[in-house]
This record gives sequence, C-alpha cells and structure tokens, in this order.
Amino acid sequence: MSVLTDILVQAVAGAIGGNAVARSSKNLDLGPLGNTISGALGGGLGGQLLGSLIPALAGAAASGNFDIATVLGQAAGGGVTGAIVTAAVSMIKKRLIG
Repeated sequence: MSVLTDILVQAVAGAIGGNAVARSSKNLDLGPLGNTISGALGGGLGGQLLGSLIPALAGAAASGNFDIATVLGQAAGGGVTGAIVTAAVSMIKKRLIG
C-alpha cells in the first residue's frame, strides 16, 4: 500500500471517530463540518505518528503488500486519534469562547 492510501484510510477513520465522539457527548460537538475536519486531520496526522512509533502498523505499507490487519490497525489508530483531536479542539474552543 502507498503512503497516500494509508493517509486516506486514517483520515476517513478519523472523520468517523470525530463524529462518533461528538455524538457521544453533546459538549464535544463542533458541528458536522467541524467534527469531520478535526477528526480527519487528527486521524491522518495522528495515524502517521502512530505508524512511525509502532512499526507493525507501517510494516505492510513499507513492503508494498496489502494486509487487512494493517489496514484495520491504521483505521483503528486513525479513528482513535481523530476522536481525541476532536474532543481536544472542542474543549479548547469552549475555554476560549465560553
């Protein structure tokens, strides 16, 4: 798999994670577009960071082989980091704006 494919999987999973955390707590809601953007950015960037810290997530991508376990790992990492970034951005926004 290519790096672009990895980032796309992580960004989509991040957008899903961002929207999921916003639905679970209305205090963390940035609106549909805000949740999606912050989740996608968090998923894409956070997923790449996790991939560099946990070599097993980047192993199949480096070899060029498609591995469903790696894709699921990237999706999980992207979803979690997307949710975390969305929650963090929401909390920062609420502190700054009120």
